[in-house]
This record gives sequence, C-alpha cells and structure tokens, in this order.
Amino acid sequence: MAIRIFYDGYCPLCLAEMNKLKAYDKDHNIEFVDIQLASFTKDYPSLNWHDLNARIHVQKMNGEMVTGLDATYLAWDTIGKGWLYGWMRWPIIRWFADGFYAFFARHRYTISYVLTGKKRCDTCAVSATTKDSVKSKGEDK
Repeated sequence: MAIRIFYDGYCPLCLAEMNKLKAYDKDHNIEFVDIQLASFTKDYPSLNWHDLNARIHVQKMNGEMVTGLDATYLAWDTIGKGWLYGWMRWPIIRWFADGFYAFFARHRYTISYVLTGKKRCDTCAVSATTKDSVKSKGEDK
C-alpha cells in the first residue's frame, strides 16, 4: 500500500469516485477508509473526524496528510492516472479549481442529489469487485 484515502461514505459522488479508483488500483496501492463507519474513531483515534469530513484526505506512508484536490491528484497519480487531475494543479487554474472543490465539499450532498437523485447514501460501500459501481442495500445502482 502506498497511500490511505479517507472519504465520506455517505456521499454518493464520493463513493462513485472511490469505486473508479478501486477499479484502476490493480496493485492495491490504495487503502480506502470510510470515515462514516462506526469503527472509524476506534481505528483512527488520533485523527479528527470533523477535519476529515470537511474535505477528502490522503495519508502518505510517512504520515503526511494531503487534502482536497491535492489528495485527489495524489490518489489518481498513485494508480498511474494523475493526468486526469494534474492540469488542475497548474498555477492560476489551481486557484479556481480549489475554490470549486471547496464549494463542492461543502455542498456535496446537495450536488449529489442533483446529479444522482440520491442526497445521502446511508448503506452504500466501496464495491468489493472492480466491475461493480456504488451499491446500496435494496437499490440497483
């Protein structure tokens, strides 16, 4: 494992991205941690749940935390697809992209509802197989 990604398991769009990452992570370089699981605070007592819930976080193996679009870029770069987000880290574009991400992070449930019809996903999980997408108990996709 190269990195650990902390994500909001209640956010349908966040889960969709985690499922895409997992599908491309053939070498299992990413550990996916749903901060909404009941075991989270027991498993990671030194981490602040409120900080992690405010924006996506990636922890490097040296313990360093990376957040926001820098975290998203690092995750995709870890699986060889950094080019998907790399351009958002360019000067000038970075400022706008970070502003958009901050807005998205604050309003992710509403944006998820507009785009997917689901505001919050209480029973979803990152798929066990790479062919699956976000699934909920009793729901088809």
